[in-house]
Amino acid sequence: MASQDDDLQASKTEGYKIGEKKTVEEYAKLDQNDESLNRWKASLGISSSPAIPVDPKDQRRCVIKSLALEVEGRPDITIDLTTPGSLETLKSKPFSIKEGAKFRMKANFVVQHDVLSGLKYLQVVKRKGIRVGKNEEMIGSYAPNTEDKPVYEKKFEEDEAPTGMLARGHYEAASRFADDDNHDYLRFDWSFDITKDWK
Repeated sequence: MASQDDDLQASKTEGYKIGEKKTVEEYAKLDQNDESLNRWKASLGISSSPAIPVDPKDQRRCVIKSLALEVEGRPDITIDLTTPGSLETLKSKPFSIKEGAKFRMKANFVVQHDVLSGLKYLQVVKRKGIRVGKNEEMIGSYAPNTEDKPVYEKKFEEDEAPTGMLARGHYEAASRFADDDNHDYLRFDWSFDITKDWK
């Protein structure tokens, strides 16, 4: 049986090699007359706008600020991860999802100090100790946030809650945000209940 650490490993693409690391300044100066490269740099958020101020003691390259569950026609359930104790609340106070409901997760995050390469979200869901699902979603590569773009938001692919009497009940999940270098930016456990109706 796979351990939780094994379950939360990103899949590997055969033959893929992580590119050479460069600073924001190196990317900005790279082939400045190449139009397609300039479009790519703009898509990363590399711009002339001033960087947002960061605490020099905080060496994290990525800070996940909040997570939300988005369900059409209902208010978002948002967890402000800057609030002390918020990660503990995610596990100890499960939220409810109505069976068959379509929903998506949403993350707000800040990139600081340097370019973040290949941020991804990994999630394993278990019911009664048995793995019932594993998701891996590529979020992308980002330049440090600027005054023009002080926070990034990523909406994940839409999902649908299972239906039926056997699907209803309590689920445990483990999640992590990691980059191409397998560096963790956030790892947490949480839980939810699939219910017949919204609670």
